[in-house]
Amino acid sequence: MVDHLANTEINSQRIAAVENCFGASGQPLAVPGRVLLGEGILTKECRKKPKPRIFFLFNDILVYGSIVINKRKYNSQHIIPLEDVTLETLPDTLQMKNRWMIKTSKKSFVVSAASLTERKEWISHLEECIRHLLTKTGRQPSTEHAAPWIPDKATDICMRCTQTKFSTLTRRHHCRKCGFVVCADCSRQRFLMPRLSPKPLRVCNLCYRQLLAEKKKEKRGPEAEGRQPEPIRSAVPGYEPSSGDDSDKSDDDKADQWPADTEFYTSEVSWSSFHS
Repeated sequence: MVDHLANTEINSQRIAAVENCFGASGQPLAVPGRVLLGEGILTKECRKKPKPRIFFLFNDILVYGSIVINKRKYNSQHIIPLEDVTLETLPDTLQMKNRWMIKTSKKSFVVSAASLTERKEWISHLEECIRHLLTKTGRQPSTEHAAPWIPDKATDICMRCTQTKFSTLTRRHHCRKCGFVVCADCSRQRFLMPRLSPKPLRVCNLCYRQLLAEKKKEKRGPEAEGRQPEPIRSAVPGYEPSSGDDSDKSDDDKADQWPADTEFYTSEVSWSSFHS
């Protein structure tokens, strides 16, 4: 499919349409050899609550963003290199069906499709692109993944001390290492995790101790531990990664333009399409 669509006018038009929808807030997506293979709306498990997001699958990257006006305007663009992606299917919950996790070294999150068929299509196409890309580059599948953030509503108390109750005055925080919802007292420490961000990030007390212990081991050198230095992954040209402290600020936008009566799972509408 990639060879068939590469360097065709229809592929160029599709990519230009995506760029136009993101406008000046998005990054250029047209590069030689890049093909847009599919697109659709998936529900993303965000910190506050699940929200619809537009996703675009290219042969080398996955792009997603917030929907302002469907098929006309998107914002909060995120670009994920497929060479860094692994997938994991998840069981249904009361709120979300047809779920799977998109795991990367910088950010991991859960999405769901409108139907089981659409989930199978997305996973099948994603896995095929990832397999082809890794074969082409000679890289091994990624083994280190950022922890997904546990949604705020999953707990009313701190998941570390289990004593502090959250309220309008007692804020929830997230540990950037384990993704747990924690109180301020249990997450006063900051730690530099270059994979996630160039700045020190909030971590819970337990993860802070573990990270300090790991850092001491690293100072002894990989040879002392019988390990080889991990090769540095090259970034996709033009890719600006989402930092680990990215909290999907658009999730809090009160003017989130989306029909309130849309039934994502019960509608007869197909929310995703793949190009041939």
